[in-house]
Amino acid sequence: MLDTPAEYAIALTALVCIGMSKAGFSGISLISVFLMADLYGAIPSTGIVLPLLIVADIAVYRGFMKHGSWEAVWKLLPATVAGLAIGWWLLGVMAPHPVAAKRAIGGCILGMVALQAVKAWRPVAFDRLAGSRYFGTGAGAAGGITTMLANAAGPVIQLYLLSRRLPKMELLGIGARFFLLVNILKLPLSGSLNLITAETLVDNVKCLPGIFAGILAGKWLIVRVSQRGFEWMVIGFSLLAGVRLIFFSGG
Repeated sequence: MLDTPAEYAIALTALVCIGMSKAGFSGISLISVFLMADLYGAIPSTGIVLPLLIVADIAVYRGFMKHGSWEAVWKLLPATVAGLAIGWWLLGVMAPHPVAAKRAIGGCILGMVALQAVKAWRPVAFDRLAGSRYFGTGAGAAGGITTMLANAAGPVIQLYLLSRRLPKMELLGIGARFFLLVNILKLPLSGSLNLITAETLVDNVKCLPGIFAGILAGKWLIVRVSQRGFEWMVIGFSLLAGVRLIFFSGG
């Protein structure tokens, strides 16, 4: 739990990143994955963050209720639920092996970074992949696994929605619906693994200001900072974070 000012500062930084990601800077959520895994441990951090993600999702959903629809969410849901089940099983298997869990989360981060890089460096190849028959199924399953293992499904789902050539506001509305529903579905799974407890909820209350500060900061920055430059900065940091979790986790 958060016992020192330094730990509280790290947690608030991570939650500000989550709030900013919900406001439009999606890639920065990978930084929060790394910080929380380092602070609480790889597996416990997934449950600790989940209620805060739902608070952020509710705030964002309320702002985008008029945009998008549930239709695209229902199409992704079967594959996503299958991915959630796989991720839940993997969390149980890795529970006695914290180093393996950190490396798995590092792998999720690097996988998301790779997707971002392919889209930036090889847009034609990415468009060809996105246009394939099974891309939606793969994106849903990968999103379910990565969100269960590391709360890191944002990049893969956003890339899938971008590949559908959706208007910006519709994309944001569909994403808000998807993550609100999926994170609620994750609650009983995380609870069954004792990842959400009375103590973690106390820390959640302490960290709520970080979520709202991040949402406000993201809304302020989104119109003042180059999205492309900011995304590349986040990709660079996430790359370092993933490498650190995989190769410098002890063991």
